[in-house]
Amino acid sequence: MGHLPARRVAVTRPFYSTGVDFCGPILTTVRLRGARTVKSYLAIMVCFSTKAVHIEVVSDLSTKAFMAALKRFVARRGLCHHLYCDNGTNFVGARREMQEWKQMFFSQQQQHKISEFCAVKGIAWHHIPPRSPHFGGLWEAAVKSAKYHLTRTLGDAHFTFEELCTITTEIEAILNSRPLCTGSADPNDEEVLTPAHFLVGSTPDVLAEPLLEPAKVSLRDQWQRLTVMKQHFWARWSKEYLQDMQRKAKWIKPQRNLAVGDLVLVAEDNAPPKHWMMGRVERVVPDEAGAVRVAEVRTKNGCIKRAIQKLARIPTEDEING
Repeated sequence: MGHLPARRVAVTRPFYSTGVDFCGPILTTVRLRGARTVKSYLAIMVCFSTKAVHIEVVSDLSTKAFMAALKRFVARRGLCHHLYCDNGTNFVGARREMQEWKQMFFSQQQQHKISEFCAVKGIAWHHIPPRSPHFGGLWEAAVKSAKYHLTRTLGDAHFTFEELCTITTEIEAILNSRPLCTGSADPNDEEVLTPAHFLVGSTPDVLAEPLLEPAKVSLRDQWQRLTVMKQHFWARWSKEYLQDMQRKAKWIKPQRNLAVGDLVLVAEDNAPPKHWMMGRVERVVPDEAGAVRVAEVRTKNGCIKRAIQKLARIPTEDEING
């Protein structure tokens, strides 16, 4: 395996080096009788150094729409000095609707316009090699987290442009609340480092919202519809992210046991969005062979006992750097 690119490990402000990818289309409409639906798209930006995510809703596939989205991104997150993008040939297995995007965005004429625009702004526009999607593994993973579950959560629902902006901003906050590593070596400290710490200085605040059942939601209440879809996205994505944090290996090979003092992420059902239950391991229960199968974890709600399949150890900063 090759070394990480220098910009991945450079100490810079958020979004100094950024990868961008697109997904869609998502149907939007206007709340008028007889109004037809139109296609909208999402531009997903990922920070190289902090893994923070920024999502912009794009009204169409024109170059002007992308430049407007880039201007909004720079105005809110600061000027990015390096912007990376896939080549058109990297959209392997793209949906039929994305063919229009590939033909437009990756044409020489459009690339020249975008390169000139970025040069004026002081942004270096980069392309990864053709047919090499692993060069963009960082933003591909973030894009998967966003669009894989987003498209399945939204389904065939038709939003207004404002509603789509609202739900994508909420999903952006959810993605930026994910734990990256422990905040300190203090065993009493349950604070974890998240991308939001680099953006706003702390984890995103969670507004108290009731858990809504889709069957009981009024179709006329747009706020309830958006809340249900956000909770649906959270329920699906958080479980997948928790599984990704657990080391995957065949059971015939010994792995590091959970130890007393480890900071762990607890998989809890019906947890509200952006709420990650953290805890410290207080006692482990090994089997006859010495492998830990169950652990007692101290959380802010008290001490609980869970199987290790429900626990994901948060790596320390030294383990990440080592």
